[in-house]
Amino acid sequence: MIDQFARWGIQYAGYILEIVLLGALFRPKVRGRNIPLIIYVISFFVMDGVARPYALYRYGLNSWEYANCYWITDVLLVLAAFLLLSFLFRRASNGNEELWSYLRMMLPAVFVIAAFISAYSLSLHYDHLFTRFIVGFQQNLFFACLVLNTLLYVMLQYLENPDEELNLLVCGMGIALAGPAAGLALMYLTPGGQDAGVLYGLVTPFCNLGVFAMWLFAVTRTPAPQRARATEGRDTMRVFAEMPLQGIR
Repeated sequence: MIDQFARWGIQYAGYILEIVLLGALFRPKVRGRNIPLIIYVISFFVMDGVARPYALYRYGLNSWEYANCYWITDVLLVLAAFLLLSFLFRRASNGNEELWSYLRMMLPAVFVIAAFISAYSLSLHYDHLFTRFIVGFQQNLFFACLVLNTLLYVMLQYLENPDEELNLLVCGMGIALAGPAAGLALMYLTPGGQDAGVLYGLVTPFCNLGVFAMWLFAVTRTPAPQRARATEGRDTMRVFAEMPLQGIR
């Protein structure tokens, strides 16, 4: 009973934080550059905060209708995360058309590969084709998003992107993707039973709470000028290091 109340508390705190985040995102100076993020947050709230609770209340936890609703909305959320990652890649490569032309080919290829692997797995199992494809496609695309987000983070560090908001959004996406991954890992590592279900039910809502808090901080913080000065300092030191040493002899 205590774990159920804790799960509800974290879940409803996440709903409140989503509404606050949407209010912050709709500010004029933030809204223009974060339209895809606004669409993602609204989609997340509609599917996780409206559709799933309605199916649970209407049909019950152990019903076939609720199971279908849960997995279909899960696939839609992973698709939304993939599209949001594509937007973050575009924002990270802003001004570098050569890099974006490469990423523009890579991202659809990753999506097609995930769909192909999921479809190929159906050739081994002809029973429950729809549910197997939904679960398999969700897991494969989720893994692809996890890899792409890691690649995006490494790319930002390599490019030394001064967009601090973008860096924080990518870190928040990492938390969002880490939630289901950590939950599944705990399910596999923890012996079956009630404890495994409790851990799985708490990890994902807690990570969702973390990602919305991270994004709220990202869009409401005051940009710090130190990053630009630090970059100029590194450029100055690089030029100084490349100077000839005749004058030092």
